[in-house]
Amino acid sequence: MYKLFIGGKFTRTESERYSDVISPRSKEKICNISRASRKDLRNAVVSARAGFNEWNSKSGYERAQILYRLAEMLEERREQFSESIFISTRQKKSDCNSEISRSIDRIIFFAGLADKWQQMSGTVNPVQSGYFNFSMAEATGIVGIVLPEAGSFLPLVSRICNAIGTGNSCIVICSEISPLPALSFAEVIATSDFPSGVINILTGKKPELVPHLAGHFDVNAIDFCEDDNDLKLEAKLLCANNVKRFHSHEKQWEWKSDELNENIYEPGKFVEIKTVWHTMGM
Repeated sequence: MYKLFIGGKFTRTESERYSDVISPRSKEKICNISRASRKDLRNAVVSARAGFNEWNSKSGYERAQILYRLAEMLEERREQFSESIFISTRQKKSDCNSEISRSIDRIIFFAGLADKWQQMSGTVNPVQSGYFNFSMAEATGIVGIVLPEAGSFLPLVSRICNAIGTGNSCIVICSEISPLPALSFAEVIATSDFPSGVINILTGKKPELVPHLAGHFDVNAIDFCEDDNDLKLEAKLLCANNVKRFHSHEKQWEWKSDELNENIYEPGKFVEIKTVWHTMGM
């Protein structure tokens, strides 16, 4: 049985519930997955906050190097991930291989952006003489990511790297029908150089988990990629109650598009702009 990935460790759900994962290709059972509860989600938030403090203190260069290493590790296990996508979806084998290649390229894109984002987003502002004024981007904190049911691996990689590249930590709620690629990805993260808690991956029923994620006061933003409009509206209202940033994608989002997903403005959705005034020396 696949466990939850919280705080850099694989843990059993406290509810002791599990679900079967059925292959859409063969209609046979692939594996059992843990069905996360509200308490598991709270534990993930605690871990994500601790992970954020350590991850955000690292330089952009350090974060870039860790992301580059993640891409290398994914390349080494290409066949395993291609197979997990193949048995979890109806995609052809060639399409699965292509998705892995595109995922590796996307990680490298965000790795390259990690140490340049501060320079690209920061500004020196024109103000009256005698003062120096500049603005800089800072990570917003913990980002809750709700993955789509349709996509499998590429949406996972795209949204995680977009969030953590600027120094955020994240809590990911996987697809209910094809969680296997995400759980395999957790095995890579566990042996990578990421501090514990930076990336947390939960499996379970979205109607049970998403409202608690959106309503949690220590989660700073929600990245909603699911097509369920009712769940989306509920999450948006809960975010409004505690002034949480909410970002959602259009239906049938084209995850393969480099123009849409490898965008230098994407990380700006999960940063805060800090402006500083300083007196100018004589």
